[in-house]
Parts: sequence; structure tokens; C-alpha cells
Amino acid sequence: MKTVRKIIEIDEELCTGCGECVPDCAEGSLEISDGKARLAVDKLCDGLGACLGACPTGALKIVERAADEFDEDAVQTFLDEKKKKQDRPAAGGCPSARLTTLSPVSPCEAANVAGPQTGSALSHWPVQI
Repeated sequence: MKTVRKIIEIDEELCTGCGECVPDCAEGSLEISDGKARLAVDKLCDGLGACLGACPTGALKIVERAADEFDEDAVQTFLDEKKKKQDRPAAGGCPSARLTTLSPVSPCEAANVAGPQTGSALSHWPVQI
């Protein structure tokens, strides 16, 4: 049901698509599409303007217009769906800090390699000293 209420309006000429406003929108109603910020769905915007201060160009403003009524349940469902879709970070953090098991070189392979004939005593990398 459409009612006249406060809602975010985005000036596409001023918007650079930097995305600074997206994390400040607690409802997740802002998204970057075709290089510009867009309001995903009217009913997800609460019209409070938490995203206004994040815009470096002033492309966001609050206006009163006919829009779908704000729906907290829809916001929660939308945020839950969005959280499920996000990729989980790889375990171990930085690939260079990832635990690696080193297999010892067999004596036959060691004989074919030039250099000292002693094998490595390290079985894991990185080694914490």
C-alpha cells in the first residue's frame, strides 16, 4: 500500500557510484547498479537518512513522496537472505600464513639433487620462533 512518507532520493547526476552510502544504510536498501547508487526497494528504506552523511557529493536527500510503507519484517528477511549469499572468507587468512605440511624427500631423490645430502627437519611451515 502506497503512502506519502519520507524516503531517500538519489540525484543520478551527482552520484559517482563510490558506494560510501551503502554500508551506512542499516536496512540494506541501497545498492550500486550500473555505476550509480540505487534504492533497491522502497519498502526497505526507513527514511531516517543514516546514509546522507556518507555521500561525498551530496547526491542523497530525503523527500516526501508516495512509496510503499516501510516493512521491518521485509528488511529482516532481506538482510538474512543477503547474509546467506555472502561468500565466507577462506580459512587461514593470508595464503602465505596458511599452514602447509612439507613431505620429507626420499633418499633416492636427495641423491639426485646437488648440494648437501641432509634433508629438512621442518615438517610444517610457517615455523613460529
